[in-house]
Amino acid sequence: MTHMVTKKEPTAADTARALIRESSVAALGTQGMTQSAAEGPWPYVSFVTAACDVDGTPILLLSDLAEHTKNIASDPRISLLFTGTAGAGGDPLARGRVTVLGRAERTGDKRQAQRFLARHEEARGYASFRDFHFYRVAVTRAHLVAGFGRIHWIEGDSLLYRGNAESLADAEGEILAHMNADHGEALALYAERILGLAPNPHGEAWRMTGIDPEGLDLEAGGVIARLGFDRPVLDPEAARVELVRLVKLARSRQAGSDSE
Repeated sequence: MTHMVTKKEPTAADTARALIRESSVAALGTQGMTQSAAEGPWPYVSFVTAACDVDGTPILLLSDLAEHTKNIASDPRISLLFTGTAGAGGDPLARGRVTVLGRAERTGDKRQAQRFLARHEEARGYASFRDFHFYRVAVTRAHLVAGFGRIHWIEGDSLLYRGNAESLADAEGEILAHMNADHGEALALYAERILGLAPNPHGEAWRMTGIDPEGLDLEAGGVIARLGFDRPVLDPEAARVELVRLVKLARSRQAGSDSE
């Protein structure tokens, strides 16, 4: 279950990128091979875990043994369907969703690998296997369905976040390690007081799994939460200021609740 707070009126690209950022899984479409050459390739859809880079570029961890990876080796053009879970229940077609079209490319970028593994701790057990490799998706276009009358085609250059957040990306690992080791109370305040989530019933602590210019990601016991920032955060100092501000906001809400 995923939760997200949006701080500003989003554009179509903002909405599509937010759906990618909050999603931990996606449907992957590739061109599948068939037994008959006369038939040609058939669309093949599979289920994958996903993460994204700080600019929103999707990142996948795929096994060479999987059918979809064999398909990519023949034709790297893929599509990824990310679906929102906000307001889950009711008509599933009323939820936001974005289909990303692009080319899957093997990547040896260690930072991208760490972003994926921070999101998917369970993958650390097999990510180093010889048949597993990380892929980034070079986005060509995206198709957003955000509700009635809110349907947009978005070009790849417009979909991705283009602010210069290189220093934030370089410091992300240190920020996550610091927050998870020393500021568990702050993470719980973000989740429970700002996002309104109940404490994890199994007693698992919230951990920060990512930070990017537009928000931060949290996880506890399989529950994924997304907290958006009021304004872009492009460097470690701006991140520190925003994280402190959010703690103060959460505590003010806690005090207000306690006084009622």
